[in-house]
Amino acid sequence: MQKILTRHFNQSDSHRLDFYLRDKGYEGARKALTQMTPAQVIDEIKKSNLRGLGGAGFATGTKWSFIPQSNPKPKYLVINADEGEPGTFKDKYILEQDPHALLEGIIVTCFAIGSHKAYVYIRGEYLKSIERVHGAIEEAKQKGFLGKGIMGTSFDLEIIVHQGAGAYICGEETALLESLEGKKGFPRLKPPFPAVVGLFGCPTVINNVETVSCVPPIILNGAEWYAKLGCERNGGNRIFCVSGHVKKPGIYELPLGTMLREIIYEHAGGIRDGHQLKAVVPGGISASILTANEIDVKMDFDSLKAVGSMAGSGGIIVMDETTCMVWAAMIAARFFAHESCGQCSPCREGSGWVYRNVKRIYHGEGRKHDVANLPGIVGNIGGNTICAFGDAVTMSVGSYVQKFRSEFEYHVSQGKCDLLLNLQESAR
Repeated sequence: MQKILTRHFNQSDSHRLDFYLRDKGYEGARKALTQMTPAQVIDEIKKSNLRGLGGAGFATGTKWSFIPQSNPKPKYLVINADEGEPGTFKDKYILEQDPHALLEGIIVTCFAIGSHKAYVYIRGEYLKSIERVHGAIEEAKQKGFLGKGIMGTSFDLEIIVHQGAGAYICGEETALLESLEGKKGFPRLKPPFPAVVGLFGCPTVINNVETVSCVPPIILNGAEWYAKLGCERNGGNRIFCVSGHVKKPGIYELPLGTMLREIIYEHAGGIRDGHQLKAVVPGGISASILTANEIDVKMDFDSLKAVGSMAGSGGIIVMDETTCMVWAAMIAARFFAHESCGQCSPCREGSGWVYRNVKRIYHGEGRKHDVANLPGIVGNIGGNTICAFGDAVTMSVGSYVQKFRSEFEYHVSQGKCDLLLNLQESAR
């Protein structure tokens, strides 16, 4: 299987420009700037079936084409490197080990949409990532790949790194724009969409790190080559982050459409010795959980949507039979309650209500109607908020209650968790 995004990982000085140039570094950008028009670049990305790998899975080339070139205002590219989704850590590796792949992708993207300034919004905790990207920008400037007259052409580009403050909601694209403008990270009502009214009121494209890092190989090798790597309507590879109760947790670059069972049992080594698979979160904590009987599914955006979950950020969290699903739901609910920005009352009040309800059940203090009330509570959050954060609460916590309801009811009727008691007993 051909590696694209991770081909330089775990090699000495892979973050340096000299290393990157030894493997056709910046040749994709040079081809775009000297041999192609912006329209041709966008068309190539459309034909590649590259989709947004940050969560939504929207067609990348189509997203770029929404930028109105007749608008006289400046155009901006914003890179979403906030990566706050629990279970997800792929962008961190790209930023630290191959930052020039991102910078080259930024050059091509900006050329395609007519932008001369790009912002990289990196979550505040990613200190090494921030350092590496700053270093890569300076190297690229010295080589003439950034600044005025890039690569001897008339195209100018400036890249600015912005350090976030660690708010999960700023991973939502319009909340990110608000934060980047120096305001509180509250999501915006849409429409208008960022492609028309984005950063500083100007047309803006927002893509995540992994998506933009795929762009140079597509330009260099062709859209048909990239599309064939994946499956129908889902071109290329993506990095899957596997954590939890597997023998070999880590990141795995695989074609979109790879079976979830294969990722768990072949690439990640299977479930830890002596244990059995119980449940899997396939796309970061916001995705609906899957049972052990639901893992024969392709890991692409369309297939996971068809089974009621989502590919999301590619964060695969594996749980074996020792996991109490009420506890897992409580951890997810606690995260959502803490990270809600508070702008929308259904989410602000509802996420806290869900957490308190599940917490009460987990600690053996649940009432008979608590389990029955949970689907209604989470159901009244999703679809009633400005952004998709409320939908995440509904999908995530709601799926635990739906698929493992008997465990919730047991906690209420027995006032205890046998799994927790068994773990405490085995630890003695």
